[in-house]
Amino acid sequence: MPVRLRLQRHGRKGKPFYHIVAADARARRDGKSIERIGFYDPNHNPAHIDINVDKALQWLSNGAEPTDTVRSILSSAGVLYKKHLLRGLKKGALTQEQVDSKFQEFMDARAKETAPSMKIYKEPKARTQRKGMFTLPPLVKAPAPVVEVAAADAPAAE
Repeated sequence: MPVRLRLQRHGRKGKPFYHIVAADARARRDGKSIERIGFYDPNHNPAHIDINVDKALQWLSNGAEPTDTVRSILSSAGVLYKKHLLRGLKKGALTQEQVDSKFQEFMDARAKETAPSMKIYKEPKARTQRKGMFTLPPLVKAPAPVVEVAAADAPAAE
């Protein structure tokens, strides 16, 4: 039975969100799945992605093929990089400590890349007026009273 990691569509018309599932390749898109391994919501900017890395690695190591979209999601989440590092561990090129440290460095760098874009979306937008709205004219300040400097400087003659 060929297993694929793919997206299962949910949500209403125009507002989809997806479950990332392991399913039989012959099953329908939204049909029966074997196991749910994550969640993908493209309606936000940036998109919300929640993946169980251990389950995804287990399915990938057992031979499940991801679709193109799921492959890009797994790549952005770091799952494929961790699979690459574990392959090096299996061959003896790396130790478990090296794998953990390299994966943590990768995830920290990924967080730094996405942090500036996250900051933009967290700040509230300034209110702007719609076209055609009535705006009040700017307030006009009354002129300051003129003080006669010559009279103030002259000593009292009386």
